[in-house]
Amino acid sequence: MLGANLTKDGEVTFTVWAPKAQTVEVHLLTDNRYIPMERDDRGYFICRVAGIQAGERYFYRLDGEKERPDPASRSQPDGVHQASAVVDPHYDWQVTNWSPPTLRNSVFYELHVGTFTPEGTFEAIIPHLPRLKSLGITTLELMPIAQFPGERNWGYDGVGLYAPQNSYGGVIGLKRLVDAAHAHGLAVFLDVVYNHLGPEGNYLWDYGYYFTDRYRSSWGDVLNFDGAYSDEVRRFFIENAIYWMRDYHIDGFRLDATHALFDFRAVPFLEELVAAVHDWADQHSRRVYVIAENDRSDRKTVLPRELGGVGLDAQWLDDLHHVIHHALTGEADGYYMDYARFDLIAKVLREGFALSGEYSPHMKRRHGTSSADIPSDRFIVCVQNHDQVGNRMLGERLTHLTDLAGRKLAAGVLLTSPYIPLLFMGEEYGETAPFLYFISHGDAQLVEAVRKGRKAEFAYFNWQADPPDPFAIETFQRSKINHDLRHEGEHAELYAYYKALLKLRRETPALTNPHREDTHVMTQGKIICMERRYGTQIVRIFMNFHLSEPQIFTSEHVGDFYKVFDSTSTAPQSLPQTLTLPPKAFVVYQGNS
Repeated sequence: MLGANLTKDGEVTFTVWAPKAQTVEVHLLTDNRYIPMERDDRGYFICRVAGIQAGERYFYRLDGEKERPDPASRSQPDGVHQASAVVDPHYDWQVTNWSPPTLRNSVFYELHVGTFTPEGTFEAIIPHLPRLKSLGITTLELMPIAQFPGERNWGYDGVGLYAPQNSYGGVIGLKRLVDAAHAHGLAVFLDVVYNHLGPEGNYLWDYGYYFTDRYRSSWGDVLNFDGAYSDEVRRFFIENAIYWMRDYHIDGFRLDATHALFDFRAVPFLEELVAAVHDWADQHSRRVYVIAENDRSDRKTVLPRELGGVGLDAQWLDDLHHVIHHALTGEADGYYMDYARFDLIAKVLREGFALSGEYSPHMKRRHGTSSADIPSDRFIVCVQNHDQVGNRMLGERLTHLTDLAGRKLAAGVLLTSPYIPLLFMGEEYGETAPFLYFISHGDAQLVEAVRKGRKAEFAYFNWQADPPDPFAIETFQRSKINHDLRHEGEHAELYAYYKALLKLRRETPALTNPHREDTHVMTQGKIICMERRYGTQIVRIFMNFHLSEPQIFTSEHVGDFYKVFDSTSTAPQSLPQTLTLPPKAFVVYQGNS
C-alpha cells in the first residue's frame, strides 16, 4: 500500500508514485538520513528501512532538490507544508464484531467536527453519542476530515487525503471516536473528496501526472481519471478508501460531487471504486456502503452494474429539500426556480427526481431521468444539510426562515418519506447558530480570492450585502452549535417532536418499506396525503402546505384508522371522511387492510 507502512518489527516500507522524478530519497529527520529509493517501470519508488519508530518525521526529496510531504502521509502533525509522520496502524479496538444497519433502517446525522463542540475534536464528540443514539440516529456522517491547511475549514480543501486532520485530534482521536460510536451502536461514514484537491499544500503536481488540463473546473485542477497514467491516479484514491476501512473501521463513504468527475474510460473510476470497496468488504466479512452526491438526476448512479449502472448503494436526493424549502419560504431564486411548483412535492415523494427529462428554467435545458422504478432506499434526503445551509450567504438554518410549525412540517415530511433521512447537526432542536463558510489558509492572496469567489457565488440569488469574511475567526466561532438549547422552550418541544417521530419511524414497518408500489401520494388543495403500506399495515400521512389557512381533505374510503402522530394536537382520534387541517399541520393515521 502507498505511504509509510510500519510493521511490528519496526521496519517501514515507503512507497510513492513519482514518475516525474528521476530520483527519490526518504529524508528521515531524527538523524538527518537520506535513504535512496528504487524505481520500478511504472514510476513507483520503494525502499525498506529498519529500526524506525512511530512518530518518525520524514520528507521525500525529489531529484536531490524539492523536499515534500508524503502524498499518502498517515499523519501531518504540523500541517500540510511540514514533514509527514510514520504511524503505527495497531489499535486496541474494543469493538471488533460490528456491522452497520441496513440503509433502509438508517438515520444519518451529518456533523462538522470543528463546530459540533467547543473543543472541535473527534474525542469531544464521544460524550454526545448516547444522546444521539437515544434520539434515534443510527449513523454519523462526518464532513471531510482529511488534512487541510490551518485549523478552520469545511474540509473540502483537503490535501492530505490519508491523514486525519491534526487539529481534530489526528489518528488516535478518530479511532477512539469510531470505536466509541460502534460501542454505542452507531455507524460512522466519512465524506470524502475525490473530485479535486484544495489549493494550498497540494504537492501532487511535483510527484506525478495526477491532474489533466483537458478539462476545466471551477474548483481548480482536474484529476486525471481517464488519460495517460490514470491507472496510478485511480489506485491512489481506491487505496485511500480501503485504508479508511482497514485502519479506521469506517462503515461507509459519502462521495462529494461525483458529477464533477471527468472520466470517459469504458469503466469509469467511480464504478471501479465502488466495486473495489464492495469487494474488499466482502473479503473481510464487512458491510460497507458507498453513497454519492450527484446533481445530474441520473438513474444510472444507483442502478446495479449488471443493469448498466455504476452500482452505488445510494445517492443524495436534494430534490426533497428544494421542494420543501420553496413551499415553506417562497424562495424561487437560483436553482430554487426549478422547484417552485407545489405538484413537485408529490412527484418527489412518489418518484424521486423532480426533473426526469423536463425543461429546467435554471439550467436552460432539459434535465434528469426517471427514478420512479428505483427502490426508495437508494436515496438519502434532508431538509437541511451543510450545503443547503452553509451555501446561503448568511448560513441561515430553517430556524431563521420559518416558524416552529413549519419546522415540524418539514421534519414530518423528512421522517415519513420513503427515503433514508439525514439530519444536519442541531436541526433536531432548532439550532440558532448559522453554519457559515470558513477557512484558515496561510496564503493572503488565496484568502482574498476565496472572499471574492464567495461573493460571486451568490449572483444567482437576490441576496444583498457581503457575506461574512470566511477568514475571520469570528465566522468560525459563530458557527459552533449550542447543545444546551435542546432543554429550552420551543427547542425542547422540537427535540421531543423529532425523537417521537424517529420512534414512530423505527417501530412502523410501513415507514421503512422501500418498494415504490407501496407508496401512494394524493393531493387536494394544499394538502398532500401519502399512504405507505407494509403487509396489512397502512399508514396515511396528511400534510397541509398552506402557510396561513386551514385546508380540507375528503377521503372516499376511510376505513378504521386511528391517529398516531399530530403536530398540532387538533386532529380527531379517528380518521374522518372529511379532515380539516390547520396551516402547516402534519398528522399520521394508522390502520390495517
